Amino acid sequence: MNADAKKAVLRMIPYGIYVLTADDGKGNVAAATVNWVTQTAFAPPLVVVGVKTDSGAYQAVKSAKAFALNMLGKEGKGLAFTFFKPATVADGKISGQAYAKGTTGAPLLEAAAGAVECKVTTIVEQGDHHIVVGEVVEAHLPKPFTGRPDAAILEMKELGDNVFYGG
Repeated sequence: MNADAKKAVLRMIPYGIYVLTADDGKGNVAAATVNWVTQTAFAPPLVVVGVKTDSGAYQAVKSAKAFALNMLGKEGKGLAFTFFKPATVADGKISGQAYAKGTTGAPLLEAAAGAVECKVTTIVEQGDHHIVVGEVVEAHLPKPFTGRPDAAILEMKELGDNVFYGG
């Protein structure tokens, strides 16, 4: 396989930007910027997310069996970059960001455009990112907006010419 072609073609897949959060209830709170996310079913509503297996976020999700996907709006570039590195919890904030606990215990970022809380139903353990399947059990939309919901989400391409994931 031509490695350059593979990289270019796989980078043609558009990606939204999200912050996955989890709290295992044992003092392990995690938050990480993720982009391999999609909805896979309507009934029940299911989403999948690829989570790097050596990350604190993966360990917290696996232990908690729940997570939240915090949707980043177009103004969320700073949040995306904040959670590219391991999160810290201090003064009631995650990496300096205010949050509240959701019904699953997962942190909900106050600056997010919206969020879904999920209970883990399955983890597919293949590759360097495992696929976590979550059933959406709660949805949060702090402020109404107009237009298409998918047009409101921050996309990978909006983070700059040198930010890629995939390939």
